[in-house]
Amino acid sequence: MARLMNNVKTAFLLGGLMGLLLFAGSFYGQQGMLIALVIGGVMNVGAWFFSDKIALAAMKAQEVDANAGGVGGQLYRLVDELRQRAGLPMPKVYICPQEAPNAFATGRSPSKAAVAVTEGALRLLSLDELRGVMAHELAHVKNRDTLTSCIAATIAGVLAYLAQWGFLLGGGNREGSNPIVGLLTMVLAAVGAAVIKATISRSREYVADHDGAVIAGSPNGLISALQKLEVMAGRIPMDNPNPAQNNLFIVEPLTGGRTLMSLFATHPPTENRIIELRKLNDVAGR
Repeated sequence: MARLMNNVKTAFLLGGLMGLLLFAGSFYGQQGMLIALVIGGVMNVGAWFFSDKIALAAMKAQEVDANAGGVGGQLYRLVDELRQRAGLPMPKVYICPQEAPNAFATGRSPSKAAVAVTEGALRLLSLDELRGVMAHELAHVKNRDTLTSCIAATIAGVLAYLAQWGFLLGGGNREGSNPIVGLLTMVLAAVGAAVIKATISRSREYVADHDGAVIAGSPNGLISALQKLEVMAGRIPMDNPNPAQNNLFIVEPLTGGRTLMSLFATHPPTENRIIELRKLNDVAGR
């Protein structure tokens, strides 16, 4: 059922992107629609096959394997243990050279999945906390959230770029500015944000928290990790050239103020997630 629903969401996202681009192109006649059709087709193919690689490249992620020494090897072995508990194939494991503590999962399917964690998170979190975080990311893989999330991130980045481009072309009193173009692209981004928010339900984080706690064997590590990550994410901005990817991370990264990207925020409040996780302990104690 989870696979079917996420396939439907993915088709909805890709179809919605094509529809929005064709709508924008229609304002420029038949030639505009033809250009929009070509652009939409290229973007859909790129989002399907390369969205995970785009996310990893944007974070400058570096792969570690079973032969890695130090913290990289420990991380790989931890993920290997957890994925066996989850009944998953071994994903690729990456470390991102970022001070902001965070983690994310990506990939078109469990067999092509990857999990990544920042250096800041590796320094901040205890082993038990890291176990909870990695289990959460593997829950996203198991629930097949990763393809939908990556495609949404790619589309959000494109829409935000189009909105900024339209604002520049249509804003102000500069010579040659076109207010219709500015208004059109801003509306396009707003509608796109609504489509993405409707598709990337906030409930997916609650489900991944729950399932991650089951994979880890306890919710306590994830509870403690979320508390730390929430505090530090508000202090250390993410060095990420594409803030539209924020929906991928376990907590919403700090991106240096509210911008057009804030339209695409998809995370529920961390305190609410912690409340739900604590209920698992209450149930276990009965």
